[in-house]
Amino acid sequence: MTASRILRPQGAGRFVLLCDHASNYIPAELHDLGLPASELARHIAWDIGAAGVTEALSEIFDAPAILCETSRLVIDCNRHLDAADLIPEVSHGTVIPGNLHLDKAARADRIERWFHPYHDAVESVLLEREARGAPSIAVSIHSMTPSLAGQPRPWQIALSSHLDRSLADAVLAALRRPGDIAVGDNQPYDLDPEMDFSIPFHALRRRLPHLQVEFRQDEIPDAATQRRWALRFAQALR
Repeated sequence: MTASRILRPQGAGRFVLLCDHASNYIPAELHDLGLPASELARHIAWDIGAAGVTEALSEIFDAPAILCETSRLVIDCNRHLDAADLIPEVSHGTVIPGNLHLDKAARADRIERWFHPYHDAVESVLLEREARGAPSIAVSIHSMTPSLAGQPRPWQIALSSHLDRSLADAVLAALRRPGDIAVGDNQPYDLDPEMDFSIPFHALRRRLPHLQVEFRQDEIPDAATQRRWALRFAQALR
């Protein structure tokens, strides 16, 4: 298993899609980090449904898509290297035995094997597009749990933004115009350069147009619903 999967690297569309938490794969030598399969199926291990939405959007727009192929429990590729939860010891109340008391060498190995190769893949796509003068709009695809700590999340889809709201405001307006869905604006998460890594590193520092989106997981449980939401989101992006 490689650290990333790239779809349509030479895609002609304007969007470049990132999916930081596409997979719940744990390398065999890590022995499932000491967790049962039931825990690895939960949101703590990946963004459920996000990969399917990303794949559909890549097809719709002929857009390059880079999907991380390693569980966020191995290493969270949307965190800074000095973040406390880069390699989480506890996630949403679940202790991760295989992450406890890692020494510097073990942490460095995960960074070199999984973190850097994924972000190198994103960079390779963006640099190739820059070299041929193709404009890029970075879109980071995530999913959120229907509730957290007993608090339900009413938003079926939510957009996260920081200082530049030009794309977010336009897409929010398009999503809300029909009046039939609940759309979050920096709810439940905003785009925080101090916490998030992917969009700040790949898009903000280049001053690229960008957007981060969260789909509620009960809205995208299978291929049919993932494609339906991808089409709805694509219509707003257009």
